[in-house]
Amino acid sequence: QVNLVESGGGLVQAGGSLRLSCAASGRTFSSYNMDWFRQAPGKEREFVAGITWNGGTYYSDSVKGRFTISRDNAKNSVYLQMNSLKPEDTAIYYCAVDRFQYRTSWTTSTSSVGYWGQGTQVTVSS
Repeated sequence: QVNLVESGGGLVQAGGSLRLSCAASGRTFSSYNMDWFRQAPGKEREFVAGITWNGGTYYSDSVKGRFTISRDNAKNSVYLQMNSLKPEDTAIYYCAVDRFQYRTSWTTSTSSVGYWGQGTQVTVSS
């Protein structure tokens, strides 16, 4: 059984930083792209950042330059360093793993996700 467990969320003031972690178990994901999505109240789930199986990274325009995604295949984990946080970053953040191995294109759609974590709340106060 695959489990993705996020941690590191919390309450932070605008301009602050948080580091989210996602630990996977039940399967090795070193050959899969891994992503972070978020969902704010009343809004659809949206792509935030992704990292390919071979280390390429891609970001939504809203977080580019502020967030950094990374992975540690030895720990079967993916991370999201979030700096210069804004109130509009407030959301539940979800870790996600691609449906397919060795995908060579960058995808940002929820339909490309094979596994989801349970989410971690990030709240940024103004």
